[in-house]
Amino acid sequence: MSVTSRYRQAWEGFWREAPEEPQAVFWDAEPRLTAGVHLPLFEPHLTDPRLPLLDLGCGNGTQTRFLAERFPHVLGADIATAAIEHARRADPAGQATYRVLDATDKGEAETLHTELGDANVYMRGVLHQCEPEDRQPLADALATLAGERGRVFLVELAEAAGPILGGLARSSAGAPPKLAPVLRHGIAPGEVADAAVPRLLSAAGLTVLANGELPLTTTESAPGGGRLRLPSNWLVAGRAR
Repeated sequence: MSVTSRYRQAWEGFWREAPEEPQAVFWDAEPRLTAGVHLPLFEPHLTDPRLPLLDLGCGNGTQTRFLAERFPHVLGADIATAAIEHARRADPAGQATYRVLDATDKGEAETLHTELGDANVYMRGVLHQCEPEDRQPLADALATLAGERGRVFLVELAEAAGPILGGLARSSAGAPPKLAPVLRHGIAPGEVADAAVPRLLSAAGLTVLANGELPLTTTESAPGGGRLRLPSNWLVAGRAR
């Protein structure tokens, strides 16, 4: 079984069991805390906001629907069929379109680029959940999908998030309720060095145009109260012009 096959099966199992109600999934925070915070960082770097916008790793489509209210053509894509089924059920008005996509597959990325043309890409917390062998192919796909005119916005957990998640997972009381299903399905976040992300993008032919630090808000309660906010890094990348 390939790395991608194991990864796909883990996500299929997770999304088949995931509740339908909003904010029931660990990272499914409402858009005002996620995409709504990210857009002001992303939009100044767009060469053309009319390009299709791809929400890569869309899950149940919470952020996709928010983005579809602000851009003319939004597509949510995910490796898991069960996730796309969630997203479509949650979007009866058809604000966005959705499709199953293995972005580590060069052929699938090229086919989608042929269909869409250059696209702007929004991706939140996907790279660190990939197997190490799949990270460069995923970065290569981002470059393919963006083409010459598109821009890529990534938010990825920082190295500093690892000890926090590890502590939660090893808690004597057990993992928090919304983190436990993630771990049970073998989707534990991998260790990705902060410096590795720009290197992956550079190797794919992309230039980092802007970057910074920004906590990634989850739906889980923090030990001291309030929402759990994990250290993360954001980057905007595109082809050098």
